[in-house]
Amino acid sequence: MRALTLVVAVLLLGGCAALDFVPGAGGTSTVVGESDDFIVVVATHDGETAEALARTHLRDPAKAWMIEDFNGAREFKSGKRVVIPKRPWNLAGVDPTGYQLVPILVYHNLGAQSSGRLVLGVQAFAEQMNYLKREGYRVVSLAEFVEWLRLKRQLPRKSVVLTFDDGYQSFREYAYPVLKKLGFPATLFVYTDYVGASRNALSWEQLKGLAAEGFDVQAHSKTHGDLRRAPGETDAQYAKRMQAELAEPPRLFQRQLGQGVQFLAYPYGRVDDDLLTRVREQGYAAAFTVRRESNPSFARPLRISRSQIYSEMTLEQFARNLNLFHHETLR
Repeated sequence: MRALTLVVAVLLLGGCAALDFVPGAGGTSTVVGESDDFIVVVATHDGETAEALARTHLRDPAKAWMIEDFNGAREFKSGKRVVIPKRPWNLAGVDPTGYQLVPILVYHNLGAQSSGRLVLGVQAFAEQMNYLKREGYRVVSLAEFVEWLRLKRQLPRKSVVLTFDDGYQSFREYAYPVLKKLGFPATLFVYTDYVGASRNALSWEQLKGLAAEGFDVQAHSKTHGDLRRAPGETDAQYAKRMQAELAEPPRLFQRQLGQGVQFLAYPYGRVDDDLLTRVREQGYAAAFTVRRESNPSFARPLRISRSQIYSEMTLEQFARNLNLFHHETLR
C-alpha cells in the first residue's frame, strides 16, 4: 500500500516528469496517468477486476496478479484509483515488514480412496486443488520458482509449487485430469529404476507425453536409496555409487525424453555436506528436501524445502502448509 500511495501522490502532485497525463478511456477504466513503469487508471464501475484491467492495459490477463499484489485487492469500486505495474517492482519479495515465502508441496501416490499416509484419495486431492484456485493462489512452475531464487523474475505473493515424487501411474489417472482442468503446472520427480518397472509405474513413453503437455519431469536419483555415505563405505565405493545415482539419470532423460535434468529431489529428503558437494559437481541447478517450511528468495538452491502432504490431513491442516510471508522488521 505504501507503493500505491507513493505512485498516486506523484500523480496528484503533478509529477509530470514521472507520469504523463493521458486522460482517456481504457475499456471499463479511465487512464489518468502513465510512466515507463506504471499506468494509473480510475475504475468506472463497481466490481472492476484485476484480470479485466490486465487484459485491457497489459494485453495479458495472466498478469492480473501484478495488479492484485500492488494494490492489495482483486476487485475495485467505481472511482477507485488503481496502479497497474508494467514491470516487476520487487524481485526478492522483501519489504520493511518482512519477506515473501513460497511453499512447495510434495505428493506421492494417489488413489480412488486414501490408503496409508502417502496414498491420497482423489476427492481430497481435488478439494485441495480447488481450495488453491478458490483462495486466489497462483500455482507456478518449479523453473519459475528457481528463476525467482536467482532474482530473474518476480513471483505472485500467493505463489505455490506442486511436485509429485517417484513416478506413479496414479499421477496420470488421478492428478492429471484435475491439474489440466485448473491449468496448474506440476513437476514429477522420478527415480529411473522405477520407470516402467511395474504396472503402477509411469513408462518413459507416458513421461514423454506428459512433458509434451507442459508437465515438468526431473530426477529423483536412480534407485531411490539414501544418497548419503553409508557407514563403512569407502571413498571409491561412494564415488562409484554417486556416479550411478546422480550422473546416470540425466543421461537417461536425454536419451528417453530428449531433455536434460536441472533439478533433483533427494530420496527421503536426506542430505549432508558431502552429498551437496557431489550434487553441485554433477551440475544440478537446484535440489529439494522434505523439510516442512516455505522458502524465501534467499533459500540455498541445493537445500530447498518442500512440505509433504499426507492423506490424513484435513483441508485446514493442508492450508497450514501455505505459509506465504515471514513477518520481521527489516532495517
